[in-house]
This record gives sequence, structure tokens and C-alpha cells, in this order.
Amino acid sequence: MDGRAVKAILFDLDNTLIETSRAGGMAISKTRELLKTSLGVDDCTASSICDKFKQKLFQESFDPSAGRSIDEVRVVHWEESIQEAVGSCSPPHTLAAQCYSLWKRSRLEFLSLSAEICDLLRTLRGRYKLLLLTNGEAQTQREKVEAVGCDKFFDAIVVGGEHAEQKPFLSIFTLCFNMLGVEARDCIVVGDSLDTDIQGGFNAKVRATVWISSAGAALPDGSVTPDYTVPTVLDLQDILQHLIEAESSGV
Repeated sequence: MDGRAVKAILFDLDNTLIETSRAGGMAISKTRELLKTSLGVDDCTASSICDKFKQKLFQESFDPSAGRSIDEVRVVHWEESIQEAVGSCSPPHTLAAQCYSLWKRSRLEFLSLSAEICDLLRTLRGRYKLLLLTNGEAQTQREKVEAVGCDKFFDAIVVGGEHAEQKPFLSIFTLCFNMLGVEARDCIVVGDSLDTDIQGGFNAKVRATVWISSAGAALPDGSVTPDYTVPTVLDLQDILQHLIEAESSGV
């Protein structure tokens, strides 16, 4: 880090500004109840189906050129999960579609920007250029942005799935810098992922990286080292003040 003034902040979305994992867990709970009722299975079996879906979601590699929408792909995730756990059911595709619809709708409903984070973003918007940079499939991420109404807080929103490369690749960070009219060393990157947010900021040679580690986890062996680690994005003001003082002192 040098003593240059911060001009822009690049924020991650999921589990940085919004609690996507928590919302997803609540949506899974609602879907598990639907499975129990529809299939007449116990909680253990319904949970097994949900776990299989979550694993498929985690391993998902979506190809928009394959001719299927992300919604269609995820209905198939549910269908396969049901069949793997309980065998065939009648009609499996109909139940899978119901599961997906409930899970998706519920997750979006449970997502929100807290009042405190909204206040933080309003304050920062008056002092810095703000950009939201989120990895993921385009439709899915745009739906989250719309659901939480966060677009008004940012000068620009960049969704990785709409570009050839996502975080941590340098190209998407360069795109962001150009959109804001700043240089990499004018920016800080804030996110919860060491592999994408922090590594990407390191690759791009930004002013500083801020890792949001809500669980207080230790850095894995061989991981990139963030400049700052905090449990919540609400601590960002303290980091910015530290950077201002470092700038003043020429550190």
C-alpha cells in the first residue's frame, strides 16, 4: 500500500452486503417442508434431497450457449436430487419445478440490505465512487440486485456472468477501473471471498483489500493475505479512516 488517496470502492454483493447464505438456508427450510408434504417422507429424507440440491448448486457450471436457461438448469437439479434420494416419483418434473419456484422466490424475499448498510453506502457515496462487482450467472445476480434495491447506491454495477472473465481475473477489474475513470491504486476491494475478491484485488494491484470474515476464520495455508480483515462491512469506515491517516503521514 502507498499513501495515495482512495477514490473508489469496489464491493462484492453476496455475503458482503447481503446475507445470501442465510437467505438460502431459510429458503431451503421452506422447500424441505414442501418435499415432506408432497412425498410423504421424513425430515431426514427431505434434508437429503435438499443437501443434494445444494451440492449441485455449488458445483454448477452454467453455459448460456447450451440452449437452457438458468431456471431450467436448476429445476433439473431438484429433479435429479429427488430421484437420487427416493427414486422416481409422479410427476417428478412438476414437483421439481415447484421446489425450484419456492426456493428461488423465498431466497429473493429473504434477501435485504440492512438499514445500517444502506446508511453506510449513502455516506460513502458522498465521498467515493462506488461500484458493485459480483460474480455469478447474469440473470441470478441481476434478480438479487433488483430484489434488494441496491442499484441506487452505486455508480456502476458489473455482473461477472455478463463478461468473458469474472473475478479474480484482471480483465474484469480493469473494466471496472475504466468505468469509474480511476486507476487501480485509487481503489479498495471489499469482499468475503479470498479466492475471488481478495485475490482479484491483489492481482489488480489495488490500494488495499478488505476481507469480510463473518465467522472469524483463520487464513488457509497458501492463501492470499488481505490488507485488512473485519467481521462486517460496517467496520469499513474505520479502515478508510486508517487509510486517510496513512495518506496524511505519507506511509
